[in-house]
Amino acid sequence: ARASLDADGKLTVSSATTDIGTGTYTVMTQIAAEASGVSLENVTFVLGDSSLPTAPLQGGSFTVSSVGTAVQQACEALREKLLAVARQSCPEFSAATLEQVTFADGELRMGAARVALSELARKSGEMPLQAEVSAGPDEKRQAYATATHSAVFVEVLVDEDLGTVKVNRVVSAIAAGRVINPKTARSQILGGVVWGVGMALHEETLTDHALGRHMNHNLAEYHVPVNADIGDIDVIFVEEHDEIVNALGSKGVGEIGIVGVAAAVANAIYHATGKRVREFPITLDKLL
Repeated sequence: ARASLDADGKLTVSSATTDIGTGTYTVMTQIAAEASGVSLENVTFVLGDSSLPTAPLQGGSFTVSSVGTAVQQACEALREKLLAVARQSCPEFSAATLEQVTFADGELRMGAARVALSELARKSGEMPLQAEVSAGPDEKRQAYATATHSAVFVEVLVDEDLGTVKVNRVVSAIAAGRVINPKTARSQILGGVVWGVGMALHEETLTDHALGRHMNHNLAEYHVPVNADIGDIDVIFVEEHDEIVNALGSKGVGEIGIVGVAAAVANAIYHATGKRVREFPITLDKLL
């Protein structure tokens, strides 16, 4: 990742990652603002171009862990450059160390002394003032399991006469380290739960093996859940401080939303009916 501060105090952070709708723009901006001390409204995150610093693909629930760590470290490297300029140009900061100063609201502060980061960028003679870092997995991770984990609880209502199933309530409890943005993370889990209900009760690809063709390759015939199929969904993020997974302490919340949901639905149906169905989707012909 690369972090660049211009003479107006605007911070631009860039990485050749992507955003497939999961909120990468949002969380990277948050991480950069916190790590740099620049106000959130003055931070821009740029992505999606191969000319930018190299980044992994978006998948595997590791974008925040990998790119987020690089963004954090690039902003920390930029802070060191800003402090070096302050030591040279501002007498009150001549002997200051990183531990003694704070970066907040676009300023470098130490006690009563403060100077705007934009002023330091102008005094640096480098325009824009920038820092670029490469971040990789820490070797200490190798001895640990560092994935997100969860527990899924499901309540179903099964009609004894018709065999119809209604998922009345789902509780998904997630341990994902530090959750950077609880709102977008919760939305990801909600979507995963809905997808898991679809996997359990609705979705099935029908294939003509003689022709090698899918027979229900459109939304008229391939069933997906709609609002009426979904009951209450509660998402709980368990507080977890992980100092091993990465410098952010953050883990992924993508795939974990769907993992376990369909199995929990099947177990709830077994608990209600005594019938163990081992093939998805669980349709009423399999229950009756």
